[in-house]
Amino acid sequence: MTADSTLSARAALQAAAKERILLTDGGWGTQIQLRKLTEACYAGNLGLSHDQKGNNDILALTRPDVVTAIGEAYLEAGSDIVSTNTFSANRISQADYGAEALVADINHESARLGREAADRYEARDGRRRFIAGAVGPTNKTLSLSPDVNNPGYREIDFDELKAVYLDQVVALAEGGADFILIETIFDTLNAKAGIAATLEAEAKVGRDLPLMISMTLTDLSGRNLSGHTVEAFWYAVRHAKPLTIGLNCSFGAAQLRPHVRVLSDLADTLVMVYPNAGLPNELGEYDELPDTTASLVREWAEHGQVNILGGCCGSTPAHIAAMAKAIEGLPARHVPDVPVRTRLAGLEPFTMAPSPTP
Repeated sequence: MTADSTLSARAALQAAAKERILLTDGGWGTQIQLRKLTEACYAGNLGLSHDQKGNNDILALTRPDVVTAIGEAYLEAGSDIVSTNTFSANRISQADYGAEALVADINHESARLGREAADRYEARDGRRRFIAGAVGPTNKTLSLSPDVNNPGYREIDFDELKAVYLDQVVALAEGGADFILIETIFDTLNAKAGIAATLEAEAKVGRDLPLMISMTLTDLSGRNLSGHTVEAFWYAVRHAKPLTIGLNCSFGAAQLRPHVRVLSDLADTLVMVYPNAGLPNELGEYDELPDTTASLVREWAEHGQVNILGGCCGSTPAHIAAMAKAIEGLPARHVPDVPVRTRLAGLEPFTMAPSPTP
């Protein structure tokens, strides 16, 4: 039994983050693509009628060895947190593959595979590892109409999306995920549906499901697709008391620098940032070398702006290993005490001034 094995996952991560900067994992899609899997590898013997090529999430059922190998590669590189391969493991996204009925199985198995790998590494060296159940945004948006001629039209409503997320979150929790990672958030209202689903899931599974919330920016001005600035986004989700808040995908570390600084100053919780490996080239591939990415994120660490680092699109176990080396010995970010104010968010943030002292 390790020193922190009796602590809840929330308390254990918070304790570790006081001691050092932690690492999450890197990209999954590119690692799967490198394996040159055939359609038969994806489809297995599930008997699905649709072509499954590119359905990365279903590999938890048809090629669990691939999922385990990628997770272990990140653990070997130094990751404290490994996410599940479930970015599109929801009824909306799986409908493209005719695999809606398998959503619960995909999430449960991906979480179980991650849990087993994390526990093996903890048993090896006594350092606790964590599994974050990855919840992607789906290809639907609650805030915007897909029909330019009908701005009031929506393909889905809040309750329906919440129900979609609830199925996924419950299965992730039952499979052994420590946290629920709502990531690559381009629509703040979608994220709120995920938050509501997670709170409902806690009652269903009977345990705490700490939230990790990660926004993605759609332009260099620092807004997501639904128009929120980083500060406004934080005020819109702060009520959920997330374990971590952060940024992922969007751009490379160089482009995220000013937005990381803003979030670090605002957030009275842990900050987790996992950028892409630079910007894609003309072929859509990522060329930024591990040492380059590591040197860029080290700047955030040196300025005390991050608690957890990792990589998104194009990043590899080599990127995570380079980060581990680059941040070694650097102090952890101190979570600031933020004065109590009424803080509201439209697309822009608004802070109500305190009443004058009589």
